[in-house]
Amino acid sequence: MDLQAQHEEEPAAQPSIDGLVIPREGSGSGASGGAEQPQEFPVPAPLDRHGPARVIALCNQKGGVGKTTTTINLGAALAEYGRRVLLVDFDPQGALSVGLGVRAHDGRDTIYDLLMAPARELDTPAAVRTTSVPGLDVLPADIDLSAAEVQLVNEVAREHALERVLRPVLGDYDVVLIDCQPSLGLLTVNALTAAHGVLIPLETEYFALRGVALLVETIEKVTDRLNPLLRIDGILPTMVDGRTLHSREVVASVTDHFGELVLTTPIRRTVKFPDATLASEPITTYAPSHAGAEAYRRLARELVARGACA
Repeated sequence: MDLQAQHEEEPAAQPSIDGLVIPREGSGSGASGGAEQPQEFPVPAPLDRHGPARVIALCNQKGGVGKTTTTINLGAALAEYGRRVLLVDFDPQGALSVGLGVRAHDGRDTIYDLLMAPARELDTPAAVRTTSVPGLDVLPADIDLSAAEVQLVNEVAREHALERVLRPVLGDYDVVLIDCQPSLGLLTVNALTAAHGVLIPLETEYFALRGVALLVETIEKVTDRLNPLLRIDGILPTMVDGRTLHSREVVASVTDHFGELVLTTPIRRTVKFPDATLASEPITTYAPSHAGAEAYRRLARELVARGACA
């Protein structure tokens, strides 16, 4: 066989980003990835009792991938199904608190104050704020939280500070969702140490794939050194635009690489999400019949069916 024939018979290698194979345009997986929803999930049965909570950290070091939107709307959907849910705003930007109309500056403690409080003065229940959604509460944050990363460095058991804060209220809730900041610093390590599971919102855009391997590596280190019970509950495709081949190919790439870890409920792009944020309420109450609201209800049902939520 001459060199030219050999070159014609051997297909060129697929391009990849950090080990994730990117399907070529027109390939089978890229043409349909993420377009199907083959399985429906049952409405969760009512709970006989509440608590202890399962803690889930929503984590991705890349910003703008839908962490806060998912935390708010997943929490609201779980509350609709009769779960008692606590949302922890663990981002100094305080977007989750603002997105639910919760004022951090009302004279009560924020998550920063709780992290810094001595054990004898720690009163987590008093810092919890209610929201307009029944069964959905918030531990708010503001810019003060940015100082915690520096102040915790010299503390004993600094990686367990959030775990200590949450311990007094775990019996009052079924699910605790932690909205992490877009970094892999000490605050995020605290969230992973306090959590039972990790939900990774992943924007369906090629550059968003670059940090997934690093994030998974960080989760593995925390599991090995600090929290052996930690597991990845799922990777959630967000900002999906099923009309574009680009978006479908990214979903296919992630699914090929991570398999069943990829959740089957895609969160599609819609202007209703920022509209709901401006109205300071979840989409499940702002536009309850909208496809975005139903997507988060379906996500809640899927996570319950997978055993990630009560």
